[in-house]
Amino acid sequence: MSEAKSPQSQPTTNPAGTGAWTGTQAYVLAAFCLLLGVALGYLFRGSASVGPAKAAASTTTQPGSGFHQQEQPDPNAQAALAQAAAPLLEAVNKDSNDFDSLVKLGNLFYDGQQFPSAIQYYERALAIHPDNPDVRTDMGTAYWYTGNAEKALAAMETSLKYRPGHPQTLFNLGWVRWQGKQDPKGAIEAWQQLLKANPDYPQRQQVEQYIAKAKEHASRG
Repeated sequence: MSEAKSPQSQPTTNPAGTGAWTGTQAYVLAAFCLLLGVALGYLFRGSASVGPAKAAASTTTQPGSGFHQQEQPDPNAQAALAQAAAPLLEAVNKDSNDFDSLVKLGNLFYDGQQFPSAIQYYERALAIHPDNPDVRTDMGTAYWYTGNAEKALAAMETSLKYRPGHPQTLFNLGWVRWQGKQDPKGAIEAWQQLLKANPDYPQRQQVEQYIAKAKEHASRG
């Protein structure tokens, strides 16, 4: 899993916020990620600098919502997930306040489409460090993928209270407002705020295209 890094050259951390993957964990995680391959919509992980969220290939989608349901769980992916999660589960069983391991578990279950489990670990991590915008955004996108736009919005709005210009939060907030709440004007506001706060945002052209599409949608409404 890539290190957590915003496009604006903010301090670099790994997905858990502190610490580092062991060699074994990194190898297992790499094997696990090779089993994943289909992008879920357009949302960005809060702890990823570029690229949309990934998930297992066998999914169905309900248009206009973030809900994705896995039809046939890939047993190889499930086994890889369990293997990667085992040392992290052991760590949090020994120390329930191990923020690093809690977030890594959340990320593993998120990438494995186990969104309710991901949310549980993100919530436990946020109980320790509630001001972490990466984790809170990841939790919000996990809620989106369970079909709960309200909780997704609440998580992202809380994230912005801690970090008003956080790029991934603003990107995802715009998408959830548009697709989850049918609020293209609200989406435009979030994306314009994103570009204002992050003028060198790597996906600027993509965001500008979304703004144009949202404006077209709003004009038809």
